[in-house]
Amino acid sequence: MQGPTVLAAGYFQSYSAVGLLAVVGVLFVAVAFGANRLLRPVVPSPEKLLTYECGVDPVGEGWAHTQVRYYVYAFLYVIFAVDSIFLFPWATVFAAPEYGAATLVEMFVFLGFLAIGLLYAWKKGVLSWM
Repeated sequence: MQGPTVLAAGYFQSYSAVGLLAVVGVLFVAVAFGANRLLRPVVPSPEKLLTYECGVDPVGEGWAHTQVRYYVYAFLYVIFAVDSIFLFPWATVFAAPEYGAATLVEMFVFLGFLAIGLLYAWKKGVLSWM
């Protein structure tokens, strides 16, 4: 039987693989942006600096009033969609006998953060439509 230290080391080793993948992804994006900056031609002209939309010259100001609450609704939807995506792998890992208690605590911490965010949004009146 393996001790808790050995199980924890294997558990956190999978996190290190995710961290390494994240670093590789960030480096890939940084190299792509750097290559773009080095290789692109830079010839500014008034026509290039003009606002362009669908082939129509701009008329009036470029400012349009938008309701911020629609973005907040979209953001809250994304938060809870991500939450539901995390629940499925959590349920499969929770079924494994050696990770049960740690996984349960991690999920309750995660759900606690989401509950605090939802309570904050509710207290600020963000969730009211009108």
